[in-house]
Amino acid sequence: MSALLSTLNDWVEKGAIRPLDYALTRFIDEQLDHASDPVLLATALLSEANGHGHVCLDLQPVLKHPASYLKAHYHPQPTSDEQSIGEQLAALVQDWSLEHWVEALRASEAVSTQTDDRANRQTDPNAASPLVLAGTAERPLLYLRRYWQYECAIHQGIEQRLRTPSAWDAPAIRPLLDQLFPSAPATTEAATNWQKIACALAVRAGFAIITGGPGTGKTTTVMALLALLQGLQQQAAQAPLTMHLTAPTGKAAARLSDSLANSLQRLALDGPLADIQNAIPTQATTLHRLLGSQPGTRHFRHHAGNPLSADVVVVDEASMVDVEMLAKLLDALPATSRLVLIGDKDQLASVEAGSVLGDLSLQAHGGHYTRATAAWLQTATGESLPPALINDQGRDLAQATTLLRHSYRFAQYPGIGELAGLVNAGNTSIDTLKATFKRYARQSNAAITPTQNLQLIQLPRSAQSSADHSAATPQAPLKALLRNGYRGFLEVVLNDNPARAGTPTREALDAWALAVFACHRQFQLLTATRQGPWGVEALNALTVGALADIDSIQPMLPSDQAQWYSGRPVLITRNDYNLQLMNGDMGICLAWPALDARDHKRLRVAFPDGNGGVRWILPSRLQDVETVFAMTVHKSQGSEFAHTALVLPEHHNPVLTKELLYTGITRSSQAFTLVYSGDEALRKTLSQQVERASGLRYAPAAD
Repeated sequence: MSALLSTLNDWVEKGAIRPLDYALTRFIDEQLDHASDPVLLATALLSEANGHGHVCLDLQPVLKHPASYLKAHYHPQPTSDEQSIGEQLAALVQDWSLEHWVEALRASEAVSTQTDDRANRQTDPNAASPLVLAGTAERPLLYLRRYWQYECAIHQGIEQRLRTPSAWDAPAIRPLLDQLFPSAPATTEAATNWQKIACALAVRAGFAIITGGPGTGKTTTVMALLALLQGLQQQAAQAPLTMHLTAPTGKAAARLSDSLANSLQRLALDGPLADIQNAIPTQATTLHRLLGSQPGTRHFRHHAGNPLSADVVVVDEASMVDVEMLAKLLDALPATSRLVLIGDKDQLASVEAGSVLGDLSLQAHGGHYTRATAAWLQTATGESLPPALINDQGRDLAQATTLLRHSYRFAQYPGIGELAGLVNAGNTSIDTLKATFKRYARQSNAAITPTQNLQLIQLPRSAQSSADHSAATPQAPLKALLRNGYRGFLEVVLNDNPARAGTPTREALDAWALAVFACHRQFQLLTATRQGPWGVEALNALTVGALADIDSIQPMLPSDQAQWYSGRPVLITRNDYNLQLMNGDMGICLAWPALDARDHKRLRVAFPDGNGGVRWILPSRLQDVETVFAMTVHKSQGSEFAHTALVLPEHHNPVLTKELLYTGITRSSQAFTLVYSGDEALRKTLSQQVERASGLRYAPAAD
């Protein structure tokens, strides 16, 4: 074993890289007659970076900051051994230049450049190196082959659609847009009707991005866009378009369906648009269901050889879509299909590799519209773009991207919007943050009002390790918050069960479950991590213990180690194709009517069916679920709750970023509570930003 492989094996034992990273590096070493240290180290670091969401390895930061590079990806224990890993990496690369590293990679049989690879594949379709060197001379990027192929597919799919001319000219669009948007929003900040502009730009090309923060009208814009497209078809005496609405998770799809149904009722569909209502879909599905997942594989039923029948596909919550999923979607779409990505570019990126929406929307705030685009929009919408957003050097992608710039959601509860804006700015001090909490301060048991909707709870550090469950522990403020938050939901579970009044009908049980779902959306506890004193597991146990102090609901909670009990909220953690339940679907365990006097512990888990109804599943059939009195911020994406409470761990780690805090805040519609221990961890969270290496970030699609 070489000295480098021995070092890498030591890094595995200390948690700096994964066994998988080492195994891949060892495999490359075994396959080559001579594998140089630059190739082997790059392989290990690339695999490690993929495990933390990076699509590729950006070689520059490794050479610029080797002592801290790995620490940015994992949370080392404060020991001398962990510190030595950074020193070892710095020693390994101290004599390397960027040019030296690139040349060593080019010389390896394990690596091909993007140019050489295309040439080799034309002469030998089976030729394929495991690694691909791409990017630019100034910023070389190293990929695992499949991730490079995913990015190529995304580039090509978007570029082809951006260059497809619209079937409709600006004068044809204007009358329908004027009907859909009869007047501009009556606010100074929204003097430009960005929703109207977004619809026009999404019609102009075969690909579009509509991004914006919470409450900026993304769903309303989607509904107007669908109506506009169907109206244009009708105006041209053509058949209605086949449209698909989709989202990454079941929660996000269900929420999109509800929002679209409400938006459709508010649209002005009369005159030329009177006959298109039935042609506008309101039911969304998950991306996995849309493409037809193949159990046990990475493949889908729909692909280039069996494309999806679709004229228009709208993907909501696109910030959650990883690079592989977008590549698979583009592969499954006919070249003539219109693709529209909707989401908040500032939210957390996907769990898997990539931050597609954030990368593609990197320049959205600056607009970068050309004068030709501005003139076209003036004709199509009657709207004038602000001069500061005009740039004749703007890329093709910018001409199909709209940032919705005014939020309406938090007009009644401005504290949440103000707090989210401060965090998203990225340069907010902890004192400014605390001042905002103080300005909108609310006591834990007080009513939520427009001026009282924020709460900041600082626990003493001893609270994170306290095993004492008495009311006087340092955890007491958090436990009081949990009791106030979940009491109403559990009382509906216990007291409103129609079986208490006799044998209920299925309709009555469904109505009860729907009421439980609605009440459950009033409060949700969020956390940044799965493990540790303030991770999901520990907080779920703390919540059950806190709720057991409420006499009225204590009997329904597990007094033993029972896994299933009435009132248990659960989250599906892996796709179950037999039950048609997808990762992210949320259900609640409820008491089912007994067959006889001895059958008093029958339970079913109720899930929304996506069509306003309820599915009831036996608990024994659910294999991959977890309790979600507490859930991670990542898992909460696509959801909205009246009140969310986010718990941050005592010590800072790489997971804690401004994007995580912003996402947690914006899951709330009325009130937000932040629970933390140390100012230093909170200060670092406010300043740390997610930056995932990818070719989409450094070279946006379509010049």
